[in-house]
Amino acid sequence: MAEPRVPGGGSDRLELACGESVSPRDLDLGVREYDCDCGDAHGVVMDVHPLGRFVPESLADVLRATVEPADEFDEFTTAHLMGMLIEEFPELVASADLSDDGDVGYGAVWITDFDARRLHEVVVELLVELMEHAMSHAGDDDAMAEFEEQMLEFDVSEFVERYRAEREFESEHDTAI
Repeated sequence: MAEPRVPGGGSDRLELACGESVSPRDLDLGVREYDCDCGDAHGVVMDVHPLGRFVPESLADVLRATVEPADEFDEFTTAHLMGMLIEEFPELVASADLSDDGDVGYGAVWITDFDARRLHEVVVELLVELMEHAMSHAGDDDAMAEFEEQMLEFDVSEFVERYRAEREFESEHDTAI
């Protein structure tokens, strides 16, 4: 499991993959997407954002209960999920550690080259890969075959579309389902 590394701690400006920069202190807690001067929108994730931002709480509960992080965290968190993303796409994720800055309200921020919707799809794809990896270690060939069959029918884009429609993503007050 990737550790949730957060390079660039305390910097005034965070260099984005597109070449622009942003002050992490300019990002409110509710920000899910940053409209950049480059003309693109970039997905924003903070350590205080729950796993339920990306998947139903029932799945987030399963992840927290079953995935044992190899770090000081007691359970699987958004930081671990972002560590997975950085491991897969290191050049497309900028991050900052602001845990010593009591004015921002969060400890870590990640800004991706993906917009918020594409980021959501990539995160779901990574979670499916994580679940497939876990199933492969379970030693139950029947369960693995059933999982693989279900995944053939699973449409990530459709899932994200429905999930986002069921949640209020237009404001900072989105609610879990």
